[in-house]
Parts: sequence; structure tokens; C-alpha cells
Amino acid sequence: RIEMFGGGGRSSLPGLQLDVSDPSPEASVTASPKAHSAMAAGGSTTAVRGDVGAAGMDVDEHIAKLFRCETIPETAIRWICDKAREVLTDEPNVVSVQAPVTVCGDIHGQFNDMIELFQIGGVVPDTNYLFLGDYVDRGLHSVEVVTLLLALKVKHPQRITMLRGNHESRQITQVYGFYDEVLKKYGNVNVWKMFTDVFDYLPLAAVIGGTHFCLHGGLSPSLDTIDHIHDLERVHEVPMMGPMCDLLWSDPDEWGEGWN
Repeated sequence: RIEMFGGGGRSSLPGLQLDVSDPSPEASVTASPKAHSAMAAGGSTTAVRGDVGAAGMDVDEHIAKLFRCETIPETAIRWICDKAREVLTDEPNVVSVQAPVTVCGDIHGQFNDMIELFQIGGVVPDTNYLFLGDYVDRGLHSVEVVTLLLALKVKHPQRITMLRGNHESRQITQVYGFYDEVLKKYGNVNVWKMFTDVFDYLPLAAVIGGTHFCLHGGLSPSLDTIDHIHDLERVHEVPMMGPMCDLLWSDPDEWGEGWN
């Protein structure tokens, strides 16, 4: 028996802490210096530990800046996106996640609310996190939110799992704010293209401890088993219809019956 959790829900289960609801734009929480340093310091399971690449990029330095909500250079974002794509390429469509894990829903560019989640749930890598998508759009700091999460994913690939939401899409981000935010902060669309290319590689779902099925949207009449999700080709733009679209868009309705 597998229970299901979507991106907008909240629940309390043994061994599972689910932290989400709709982040409010009025929140004004900032992370403490201790939280900043602990997040950037590292842990036992990392892909990059203070790694300095060919372009002189240091992931710890970038994480520290991002925790201060600083916009980092385009060259640094390209490096982070390249590294993140390498990590995500090795992940299946449905990721197996072990409990305990803190599950977080929509962030939508609300940087301060994301920092509060880390303050409540604990720092990476001491706490495992599963994010259910919708990192960008609507809020004022989509760039900083998604860059920080991807940087943490690069440094701690086994401690943070990022799924794709319906806003991790070229079409949707041109309507709901992320595209315009990038233009305002960088003066071109290069960073937007980098991120939307990485979005194509994000997994579609996760299973916690073999019992809890997690995804951004809901089920699909075209998918009978989790193996069917594994069979999907995910590395492309979110389609307008079909099983992949359903997984990201098909919200459960407790009052409805059947498929709408």
C-alpha cells in the first residue's frame, strides 16, 4: 500500500515531517549566520566539497552568497547548472528516498520562507529534504531560490531531492514572472535558458521508504504502476497533455469522482 502526497498538501506521519503550505510574500525571516555557515560547511555525503572548477568556481562560496540572497554572476550559474545536470542525469524518473525526510511543497520564489523552512527543519546535510517542485514564478526571488537549491543539490546530492513541478516549464515561466525576473537581473535570457534546460532533467516523482508516493500534481489514467512512470521520457518540455502532464498538473479533488 502506497500513500500519495502532492505539492500543495500538509500531513504528519511517523518518521515523516511534511513542511509546506502556500508561502506568504509578507514573511521576513532571514537565516542566521550559524545556519549559513552550517549549510555551506559540508557533510559526509557530498559531490563537491569546496570544489573549484576550471573557471575558478567554488560551490561553498556560492552557497554562502546565496544564503544572503545575493545574485551571483551568470558564469557561476552556468557552472552550477552544468554540475546539477550531471547529477540529475543519473537519477531515475521516480527517486527512492529514505525516511526521515522533510518534504516541502511550492516555494515560488519566496526566499525568506525557504530560509524559514531550513531553520525549522534543520540544515543540509544534517536533514534530508524532498522538494516537490514549483521553485520559481510569482515571488520576487525565484533566481536566488532555484540557484541555492541547485547548488545544495550539487554539493549534497544524496541529501536533497528536487522534483519537477508544473512551473518548471518554458511556457509557464514566461507568463508567471521567472522570465521577466531574469531579464531584470541579468539583462538577457541566458540564465533563463540555463535553468529551463536543467528543469528538463528533474525527476517526476519520489517514493519515501517504499510506502509514500510523492509528486507535484497527481495520478494519470494512462499510468497504472510506478514502473510505467519509469518508462516515460522526461528530458523535454512539459507536454500539453499525456501522462507526464498529468503527473505535474492533475491535482486530486476530494469532491470529484473519476477523471476530469
